[in-house]
Amino acid sequence: MIKDTPPTEMLEGQRCEMDDEQRSGFQVSRRGFLQLLGAGLLITVTEGVSFGQRRGAGTGRSGTVSARLHIDRDGKITVMTGKVEVGQGSRAQLTQAAAEELRVPVDQIRLVMGDTALVPDDGVTAGSRTTPSTVPAVRKGAAAARELLTDMACQRWKVERSDVKVEKGAVAHPATGRTITYAELATTEEVAKAFEATVPPDVNVTPVSEWEVLGTSVPRPNRRDLVTGTHRFPSDIVRPNMLYGKILRRPSYGATLTAVDLSEAKAMDGVVVVREGNFVGCAAPTSFRAAQAVKAIAKTASWQTAPHPSSKELFSYLKEHAQPGGRRGPRGETSGSSEDEVGKAGKVLRGVYEVSYVQHAPMEPRAAVAEWNDGTLTVWTGSQAPFGVHSELARSLGMDSKQVRVIVPDTGGGFGGKHTGEVAVEAARLAKAAGRPVSLRWSREEEFTWAYFRPAGVIEIQAGLDANGSLVSWDFTNINSGGAAIGTPYEIPSKRTQFIGSDPPLRQGSYRCLAATANNFARESFMDELAAAAGADPLAFRLAHIKEPRLRAVLETAAKRFGFSERKRKSAPDVGVGLACGTEKGSYVAACVEISVDRKLGRIDVRRVCEVFECGAVQNPANLRSQVEGCIIMGLGGALREEIQFENGKVLNASFSKYPVPRFADVPELDIHLLDRPDLPSAGGGETPIIAIAPAIANAVFQATGIRIRSMPIRGAALKQT
Repeated sequence: MIKDTPPTEMLEGQRCEMDDEQRSGFQVSRRGFLQLLGAGLLITVTEGVSFGQRRGAGTGRSGTVSARLHIDRDGKITVMTGKVEVGQGSRAQLTQAAAEELRVPVDQIRLVMGDTALVPDDGVTAGSRTTPSTVPAVRKGAAAARELLTDMACQRWKVERSDVKVEKGAVAHPATGRTITYAELATTEEVAKAFEATVPPDVNVTPVSEWEVLGTSVPRPNRRDLVTGTHRFPSDIVRPNMLYGKILRRPSYGATLTAVDLSEAKAMDGVVVVREGNFVGCAAPTSFRAAQAVKAIAKTASWQTAPHPSSKELFSYLKEHAQPGGRRGPRGETSGSSEDEVGKAGKVLRGVYEVSYVQHAPMEPRAAVAEWNDGTLTVWTGSQAPFGVHSELARSLGMDSKQVRVIVPDTGGGFGGKHTGEVAVEAARLAKAAGRPVSLRWSREEEFTWAYFRPAGVIEIQAGLDANGSLVSWDFTNINSGGAAIGTPYEIPSKRTQFIGSDPPLRQGSYRCLAATANNFARESFMDELAAAAGADPLAFRLAHIKEPRLRAVLETAAKRFGFSERKRKSAPDVGVGLACGTEKGSYVAACVEISVDRKLGRIDVRRVCEVFECGAVQNPANLRSQVEGCIIMGLGGALREEIQFENGKVLNASFSKYPVPRFADVPELDIHLLDRPDLPSAGGGETPIIAIAPAIANAVFQATGIRIRSMPIRGAALKQT
């Protein structure tokens, strides 16, 4: 088995004007920094960082997360964060967080994101951590700024705190009519000195009941640039005197380059050729010329190939290469004696579920522009981990980290698939050899082949029912796909869950909600099997085993809004309804669906989806609704069609024409309901809504056809009438 790994502008979406000194060098001096932001006060706030956030951090492994604010003479407030915008709406949400605590309109805040020379390391933009970790850090920093500025105004006027109020970026003393703005206070030496203090750990942030900006549907600050096409995504970045790159890719996974003739490519006008071991690439004045050069090299290349399994044998391969004594999932659990309870069970059911490899399929494939100046390197790239890419560049190129700068413009999608920096490293190698900036954009085929995949998996479940039809035992084993959401939310006396690693045939990594998509699919599909074996309604069976009130609330609300019981009774031939629920990332979801099945074609049409989602206090309702919609539509792909096919070390469907992601025509009628819980802390909402859709569809297929679904995607051939 061979796992193959390829060789490895700033404000408001990275748009601003810079002078020649700032353009020519990577290092941003204090003078250059203030030229960008305007003279004023820089406020630095630190607080502890959770393990989940720290795990992906680069230079921030000391356990801190910083939120930095700058106030210029015009009253503009710049907030800096290591998080990035990949379409999930964090630019709006973090802007709201700062505006709320500073008591200013949102258009007074500008956000600098993902520039390793300017911002703190807030960890990877992943795991739904922006809402529970970075938003509080920004709020505390902004609240500390507000309180200190208010104190300074009171000291200047010699009045009590209770006699002043803060609004619209100013401190006012109603009794005398005096007002002083943040900008006026921030440019004084007295205030600058006061802000050298660390933010108090008990700084008061605005309670949910008093929110005026948070809790509202603030649109994205750079929306005009996005809809007019003026925003520059990573693949749009252009630098002076720039070349375009192309890489010679291996013909199959695990292939090793044994011989190659570079002479024809080197003879081409304007072409720079680089070879470092297996890495061969070209840079040229146009991408077409670079591709021509690589094509000329490919004709001469000799490769030593390696054996590689095919997708047809994937699941047996994963089981054969499982490593029971090796790595296990962090969320496995054991309670009671599963073997004893199985012995007491009146019925014992077993099921094996299979989950295929899928691609993230972002709208924008990987892209990077690399530029060297006097031994320093600046890279513009699309990544969910700017500091991770920063470290990867320094490590791969043998550089001091201080010589590397990574800038991440708002990027065209990630979904967990852009944590690594291979395209940045490749662009940097080409640019170093060329002595000029180089733009490298992966093709869709390269993205489908050389980027990592959502892990495939085999899930084995065994459960027992007593004479009353209640669950008494539960044994759940995930092989390879991961441990996220592996623990069952249902009340069962005896349960064991475990994740067993394997030696996978393809490169794999994070995906939207990680392995929770696989684990919830298997668990919720099997819960319907158990309900049928117990002679129980699937809704009633679940509710009988749920004590968690938040999970009960989303399930009951979804079933009521959808009219699940009535639709189930009245469904027509080859029309079915199904439901599923689950929890992950501190949030709760339930979905009900109605589907129809064309038995002749083996086709499933999802007609209607009702999904109820709860993630604590809702900070931006419109954006959260968009995230739920996106999760549902993305989940349709994994449930119904998406599957990477491979053979002889090659991906067979590395294009959108062969890898059918959901289209507009596939979108069903959507009824989305957000359960707002202002009494609970806010959790992230960009991932968990995906986990309920696939099992709900699978359960609806059974209700319509009597055929149990145990694979994702659902195999249409299994539904065809014989």
